[in-house]
Amino acid sequence: MNTAAAHIAIVDDEPDITQLLSGYLQTQGFRVTALHSGLALMNLMRSDPPGLVLLDLGLPGEDGFSIARQLREHWRCGLVIVTGRGDAIDKVVGLEVGADDYVTKPFDLRELLARIKAVLRRLQPAEPVAEAAAAGERLCFAGWQLDAAARRLLSAHGQEVSLTSGEFDLLLAFARHPGRVLSRDFLLEHTRGREAGPFDRTIDVQVGRLRKKLEPDAEIPQLIKSVRGAGYILVPAVSSAP
Repeated sequence: MNTAAAHIAIVDDEPDITQLLSGYLQTQGFRVTALHSGLALMNLMRSDPPGLVLLDLGLPGEDGFSIARQLREHWRCGLVIVTGRGDAIDKVVGLEVGADDYVTKPFDLRELLARIKAVLRRLQPAEPVAEAAAAGERLCFAGWQLDAAARRLLSAHGQEVSLTSGEFDLLLAFARHPGRVLSRDFLLEHTRGREAGPFDRTIDVQVGRLRKKLEPDAEIPQLIKSVRGAGYILVPAVSSAP
């Protein structure tokens, strides 16, 4: 995927921020649309949906978390929250509602660019040569089918379950290593690569979201179990679909 050709929407009520980001991202080859409200974003999603949204939580008179939820419920796109709210609780909530990443202001433009590119790569990843044969793999466990090529999760009834790019990569890491205890560092490396940061609560949040989508009772998980002090393990056997 040519990430530089992607369409990016910037949603921020501060003109200085949107002008700065728009100018910088355009010099990097992106097509950029600058917006100042959630309503404008929803209109854009219907008319010219971007591949990634940079969303400020502090839009006046609007709930940024609610906007993020609407995006996740109705559209597939990258979502990076860019906000001045650096509290750990806000970060957790942002990840819980489906953000792929969370960046606090003030930020370094080069770091933000790296995070944007990382999210876009995860949306349509380029497989390394060693993994090219696995690009068409379909992994089955406990009635679920994970299609690596199409990046889809199907239930036993053939219904597709919506996953964020981070959730999909996390579940794929589990499905490729069933029955093994995987540390947070291992999972961060396999879902965020070199862009992984010290905020490893990201994995805990994404595991919690996966449990809600996979488990009959997310409070008593049977598929993805915690191993105290070590990480997580996918319990059921995994087979390859024909």
